[in-house]
Amino acid sequence: MKITSWNVNSINARLDHVKKYLDAYQPDILMLQELKTMDFPAIEFESLGYQSEAVTQKSYNGAAILSRHDIKLVHSALPGNEGDEQSRYLEADINGIRVINIYLPNGNPVGTEKFTYKLDWMQHLYNRLALLRQQRTPFVIGGDFNIIPENIDVHDPKAWQDDALFKPESRAIFRKYLNLGLTDAYRALHPGAQAFTFWDYQAGAWPQNKGIRIDHFLLSPRLADRLEACDIHKDPRGWDRPSDHTPIQVTIS
Repeated sequence: MKITSWNVNSINARLDHVKKYLDAYQPDILMLQELKTMDFPAIEFESLGYQSEAVTQKSYNGAAILSRHDIKLVHSALPGNEGDEQSRYLEADINGIRVINIYLPNGNPVGTEKFTYKLDWMQHLYNRLALLRQQRTPFVIGGDFNIIPENIDVHDPKAWQDDALFKPESRAIFRKYLNLGLTDAYRALHPGAQAFTFWDYQAGAWPQNKGIRIDHFLLSPRLADRLEACDIHKDPRGWDRPSDHTPIQVTIS
């Protein structure tokens, strides 16, 4: 089963890109983040054979799951954090797997309530993942984590050292996820590779390959045993009027 995650930076602006990607790569499940609309175009994907669930928010955030298989929605908000007004979380059962799609807060600028919100959200997510591990639920969590895990995951560590995505506090909670026994699918299969999923629109970041790896898939142990591939599909970043992120895909037997 092929599962893709992609921060599209506006589904309305990138609808044709998503259709093009679905036609080219044929994922079984596509998780989208940063929809930036209240009106998710579900009917557009139904015609292509994909069911969908979405949580939306005017102009900001938002997450959706498209699937060729039946979707049984479990949660449309992060458990334990249901009072959060930002649309950032979807959890569903699909084809015998618990699938979690997240758009984790950016957290910038550091030293403001936005960074506090990021760390608090990450802790609530840790609590949820710990419970699923305790329950031995087979799950995959993917999305825009807004976390640069290690130096290898950024073109210039010094340039990002004061950014919320690379601060020690953020990375420490990400390591807590891994310490639950979760597997970073891309890093497990490409241990020495420097590859990115995001390139800023400014300063020639894309043509100069000045990127960061912030879109991830983490697998629970039972799914990690079934991990076959994890690849970053760079070509959509080079399409006309692209998202600043590009898709990452995991293949589970």
